Amino acid sequence: MTEEIYKSKTGKKIRLPLYEFPVSAGFPSPADDYIDKHIDLNEYIIKHPAATFFVRVKGNSMENSGITDGDLVVVDRALVPADNSIVVALLDNEFTLKRVKVRERELFLIPENPSYEPIRITEDMDFQVWGVVTHCIKEIK
Repeated sequence: MTEEIYKSKTGKKIRLPLYEFPVSAGFPSPADDYIDKHIDLNEYIIKHPAATFFVRVKGNSMENSGITDGDLVVVDRALVPADNSIVVALLDNEFTLKRVKVRERELFLIPENPSYEPIRITEDMDFQVWGVVTHCIKEIK
């Protein structure tokens, strides 16, 4: 699932303008008068800096959730996974990115691609949730 894992580094704040108006794909309009405030992306996407890391996604098992090969996901280890959370988990010594689902008292890792089967977690599996995915950063080409 992963090729690269990065630790978050939040020292210097970089505040960028935030335009809080809807952007249409139609006729362009001047936007300078619409700057409402500034935003620091570190503050926006990283709630627990010491517990946050980034992971580069490899594979297409989560593509129907909008997470695709090459995306960078933000993972927060301070959050407790809930039913339907997307998590990075360690399963039998391999990292995987899946949605957590509880069905009739059983735990499953659910891919978001019909080409992959759900994984039922059993007691004989070495399973650990590493963190909850909070954001996905993708390059627009």
